[in-house]
Amino acid sequence: MKRSKRVRKWGIITGFVLLSIMLSCGSIASRYWLTFYRPNVHHLEAPLYINVPSNATFNTLMDVLEAQQCLRSRNTFIRAANKEHLPERLKGGRYQIRSGMNNKTLVRMVALGLQSPVNLTISGNIRSVEKLATVLTRNLEADSLSMLMTLTNEELLHQIGFDSTSLFSLVLPNTYQVYWNTSPEKIVERLYKEYQRFWNEERREQAASIGLSLLQVSTLASIVQEETNYKPEMPTVAGVYMNRLKIGMPLQADPTLKFALKDFGIRRLLNKDKNVDSPYNTYKYKGLPPGPICVPSLATLEAVLYYESHHYLYFCASPESNGTHLFATNLSEHNRNARAYQQVLNQRGVMR
Repeated sequence: MKRSKRVRKWGIITGFVLLSIMLSCGSIASRYWLTFYRPNVHHLEAPLYINVPSNATFNTLMDVLEAQQCLRSRNTFIRAANKEHLPERLKGGRYQIRSGMNNKTLVRMVALGLQSPVNLTISGNIRSVEKLATVLTRNLEADSLSMLMTLTNEELLHQIGFDSTSLFSLVLPNTYQVYWNTSPEKIVERLYKEYQRFWNEERREQAASIGLSLLQVSTLASIVQEETNYKPEMPTVAGVYMNRLKIGMPLQADPTLKFALKDFGIRRLLNKDKNVDSPYNTYKYKGLPPGPICVPSLATLEAVLYYESHHYLYFCASPESNGTHLFATNLSEHNRNARAYQQVLNQRGVMR
């Protein structure tokens, strides 16, 4: 009888112990789930992106997250971050926050630097290195001044075979995906990789077949681009300049004169402008100028590589002002076309 009571007593104690352990384990498991796996991002109509500076502290990260008001529970995120040692592992970058993300995913994303890329879009008609620096940093952490210093670093450019004169030939207009915190030096490296990819063996052989170096192709393409935005005419305009080069005739390209005068806004050049002493004055000096006068588009590069073969030596804007040009094989014909266009400028009061 006494033994039966003792067994019953120990059974009750054991049951209480097991129940306590189960409740404790359940509490731990519940806390663990709440900390790491419970959705901790509010419902979002669309993913949002946060930019975490490269030198950010954990407090900076929290400021960024709280500014977006995207976390359901600040405390559980901090607890998860500390458990995973995020303050010591935090990596700057641009991160995508989605509805229903849990702390485990959020912490892992920032700790491992699992960034979302940004689009780096470069268009043609960039006419100054300052403008190029601004375009390249439009969606980046780096500012335009640091990019400008990199783009004008002759030692860095020389390492990849370029200098300040040939810089525009390095840049190929397109849209590239890069990371938000990519350094200016890495951006230049990316530009060089894209340059090498574009100038494949076929294009290099084509450039050689028309007697131009890659820099000369880019230089002529930049002139063609400044002459016309009408793509069907680009190979024709390129052909005019190629004809002039072949017979040793000065290019007499107005855009190069505007570049020499540092004023692309001039709509009407005057005879006195042709006296400016600059290697970019193609009225004064024969041949191509030292380098591109703007960032040439892919279309103009192709227009030069596969220029139209014809006998035109002259062209001028059409008096219809529709973006097209009138082409001529001789000077007298060209002068008639030029007078017709000048009359239109006179009627509109365009003197400069």
